[in-house]
Parts: sequence; C-alpha cells; structure tokens
Amino acid sequence: MASNDNIKLIEELCMTPGISGHEEKIAAILERELKDVADDIEIDKMGNFIATKKGAEDGPKVMLASHMDEIGLMVRYIDDKGFIKFSTIGGINDQMLMNQTVTIHSKTGDITGVIGSKPPHVTKPEERKKVVPSDDMFIDIGAKDKEQAEEMISIGDPITFKSWFAEFPNNYVMAKALDNRLGCYVMLEVMKRVNSKATLFGVGTTQEEVGLKGARVTSYKLDPDYAFALDVTLSGDHPGIKPDEAPVVSGKGPAVILIDASGRGIMTPKVIRDLLINTGDKYEIPYQLEVSDGGTTDGTSIHLTKEGIPTGVLSVPTRYIHTTVSVASLDDVESTIELIVKAIESLE
Repeated sequence: MASNDNIKLIEELCMTPGISGHEEKIAAILERELKDVADDIEIDKMGNFIATKKGAEDGPKVMLASHMDEIGLMVRYIDDKGFIKFSTIGGINDQMLMNQTVTIHSKTGDITGVIGSKPPHVTKPEERKKVVPSDDMFIDIGAKDKEQAEEMISIGDPITFKSWFAEFPNNYVMAKALDNRLGCYVMLEVMKRVNSKATLFGVGTTQEEVGLKGARVTSYKLDPDYAFALDVTLSGDHPGIKPDEAPVVSGKGPAVILIDASGRGIMTPKVIRDLLINTGDKYEIPYQLEVSDGGTTDGTSIHLTKEGIPTGVLSVPTRYIHTTVSVASLDDVESTIELIVKAIESLE
C-alpha cells in the first residue's frame, strides 16, 4: 500500500495543470522532490527537467524519461458573442469532450468554462446518434460579448479539464492526467531509491503527446548508455475491449513493452528485454509482456538518437487513458518502481 504522503504527491501531480508546451508547474514539483537527491538539476531550452544523480566514473549512464505533459485544449478564436473556439492538444476522442467543465489558464488567472452543446429538447433523433466533432463545439465562460471575453482570456491560452482525485477500493486511484503523472511519480521514486554505480538522469520530458519532442533533444544531449521510458498503457480489463485487443490488465504488474505501434515505434532490443524479464523473474516482481498495435512513447524518439540507444519501456496499465477519469492500481505503480530499481542495480 502506498503511504498517505505518496498518494498526496500523486494527487498533486495529477491535479496540477500542464498541457503540452506548458509543463513548467510539473517541472517545479519534480525539482522540489529531487533537490536533496540529485547532484545537479537543470531546465533546458525546451522546458525539459533534468536531474542528475552521479554514480561511479566507470558506471553506466541511465536515462529515465517520463513525460510531464497532459492532453488538453487551447483557445483558438473568440466569436462576437464571447464564445470560444478551441484546438485539441494531444490525442482526444471528440466524444469525451461534450459538456466537460474546463479551466482556461489566462494571464488574469484561471477562468472556468463549459463545453456547450445543443440541448436534447431541440436535437433531432438522427443527430443524437452522431458524435459532434470538436470543430463544432465551443466554450462558454459567461462573457456577454467578444470584448468582455478578451478582457478575461487571450488567443493561445492553455486549457485543462476540471476533474478530481479519488481513492478507489483495492488500492486504485482515479484522476485526470494519470498519463503520465504516474510515470513522473515512478521516476521520482526510482531516483530516490536506487543504490547503484550508474549515473542516473531523471528526466521530465515535454511535448510527448504532440510528437515525442522533449525526449528527442534530451536524449541527444545526455547520450546515455541505456534508457527507459516510464509511461502508462491501455488496460484491457473492462467492458468494451476484447482480450486480444488489449491483453495487459491492471493489478498484474507493469507492462514490459516488446513492440509498440506495430513496430513503427520501438522494437525493444534483446539486452533490455532480457534485463527486465530476468529481473522480474529473479525478484518475483509481477510484470506483463505487451506487443501493441496502438500508440507509442518517448522510447521511440530516444532509441533512434545518435548511433542508437538501448531503450526499454515500462508502462502502468491504466483504464480510460486520455480522458478525465483514468483509473490505475497503485500496486502496479509500486511493482513498476521495484522492477526498474532492481534492473538498474543489476547493470553493474
């Protein structure tokens, strides 16, 4: 079971806003947590957080990459009546957006809005069966006209979804942004716990949801001997998903990714695959193997850097990712931490 302090940290990470390109508040939490652990901390030109924990001179260099950004929206246009049109930032299903409450982070402060919709009273039967595209949606902030709206917000303001954090039975939690604040938490704990000859780089990457951008530049700068992307993955243990579509399930340990995006993403090298599997078997840490046709992670950018970097991906199975109500097991989070800590320590 996670301690109350650890749960509070996960809650803080999830509830703190940080869409792609606006991750600075998450970086500040990471810095606070590692200031007494790391030998050096820096924020690079792209906003990536890099904490270095020095090891022996002859030890390997290991990069732990956890992306800080969450999916969200951005103010694109304000009409004459003060309603806001928006662009989506990251992979969002339009069906999830309807009637959500949002926060617009403006220069004047946080502004609450709602994504409006046509009431059912005037919706035709054929319309009710269709998903409304995001381009047809709008945000209502209560402004009387465009002039008043422009006093409150500006084009380009980032928008996050309003949600809350809840502890569920059986050591589960629910929140927005578990993708990938759970990965950030795992990285923090690994940095705190590892006792190894390796030099560790704890990296909070930016703009993963919009192109794996931060990981590309940090891996080039650090040029590690090994790298691990710490993320979440689909959990196929709920209605609506066939077992063969998402065989990894919550409660049975992290997913060791063998291939993602049907090989267009990472194809984990044998040295990393064997390291993670052998470590899990040796220390009886639960894990699952995943071959995915779907999305990819920072590992894809990292492993193609320079002459190539041996890279692995460890992911916490998470239900309903890229929504405001993701659910994950803290037991899986702890197993992820234990597996990567033991794997790094065995590199000696």
